[in-house]
Amino acid sequence: MFRCGNASNQKASGHAVKIIIDENGETSWILRFIFTILGYATVFLPCYVLIHLSRRHNLHTLGGCQWRLLRLILTGTTSEIVAETDSSVSGTERPSNSESKSLYKKAISLCYCCVGLQVSYLLWGILQEKIMTREYADGDKTERFTDSQFLVFVNRILAFLFSGIYLLLTHQNIHRTPLYKYSFCSVSNTLSSWCQYEALKFVSFPTQVLAKSAKVIPVMLMGKLVSRAQYKNYEYATAVLISVGMTAFLLGSGGDKKGNNVTTASGALLLCGYLIFDSFTANWQSALFKEHKPSSIQMMCGVNLMSCLFTSASLIQQGGFFYSLSFAARHPIFIMDCLLTAISSALGQLFIFATISKFGPVVFTIIMTVRQGLSILLSCLLYKHHLSEMGILGVFIVFLAIFLRIYYAQQHKKRKLDSTDASASKV
Repeated sequence: MFRCGNASNQKASGHAVKIIIDENGETSWILRFIFTILGYATVFLPCYVLIHLSRRHNLHTLGGCQWRLLRLILTGTTSEIVAETDSSVSGTERPSNSESKSLYKKAISLCYCCVGLQVSYLLWGILQEKIMTREYADGDKTERFTDSQFLVFVNRILAFLFSGIYLLLTHQNIHRTPLYKYSFCSVSNTLSSWCQYEALKFVSFPTQVLAKSAKVIPVMLMGKLVSRAQYKNYEYATAVLISVGMTAFLLGSGGDKKGNNVTTASGALLLCGYLIFDSFTANWQSALFKEHKPSSIQMMCGVNLMSCLFTSASLIQQGGFFYSLSFAARHPIFIMDCLLTAISSALGQLFIFATISKFGPVVFTIIMTVRQGLSILLSCLLYKHHLSEMGILGVFIVFLAIFLRIYYAQQHKKRKLDSTDASASKV
């Protein structure tokens, strides 16, 4: 009797959940988000307990190879004594002025990085929109792919493999960042990507790209809250200008009533979630760079490793692997789209690190700003998105604000260097 009643209750609750979770419903993403968080918690909480007990009993200081993994998690190194910073190693990574490249070679290298970033991320954006908004045909039957987390998993595991192979083939500084510290920005990074994919079910790709351009606003707010950062007047002014441009764009694209591309409350919430999680990721990674000084590739490898653990655990619990693989079996073209998306994302991350290390963050920001404009143009041409005159004006205002921000940042940096030189000459 008890078993019968229990089974009937489970059946009734399962039926109720099926009624609530409607894949075509606008609020179904809330339940998927909750299940994703719970899936991450099944990995995060046991690891937290393990770290707490290990520190309390100093297990990571014990000798023997069985404690190496624990030391890697808690101290970032498998050795029992963490070595001091090796200045000779870091010095070998930076070429001297006498070995600097010629202007011609620098131009070739810049073109290489620029083309690599444009091709990889333009392809990634096009395929991302195709997978999440277009239907795959199987004879007379058509269906859409709905599991955003599987796409995040494929992107992360390929990025982990790329960065891991790169680390094996190149000489790097000694790794000193505790692996568990990557988990915080890993969770926020996967959730920001999840929100990004889910948002495409409710907003157009151009809207999403413009929202990404406006992430400087939540980054500034998060910097105020997390690290009490101070900002210049031009930073506040350009942030307001970006907000004005975004408002004009959203008002001007309101006539795009094409399927799920209409901007909805769910789409706006998901974009806000993306901006919040992404701004936390940037601030947390910045703190890790200052505290433990990992290389960019080490950061990429560590974050993607933890992301693979979180997403795979959640997918197993929710049956995401079974759904995604069965969808791929019905639509073989989906496999190619998914792999190309992951490859372009992983290669794009490598090009990011190469561009920043060789030419600095300003050049990288300009290249990526141009890429965002091209992404909007390609999306409008390929997927027939409508932009009114006000929408085009909004796009122009946003990109104008970004370039003004870059210009004034460079001017401020130049004045600061000039004042430093002047004070040094007086001394």
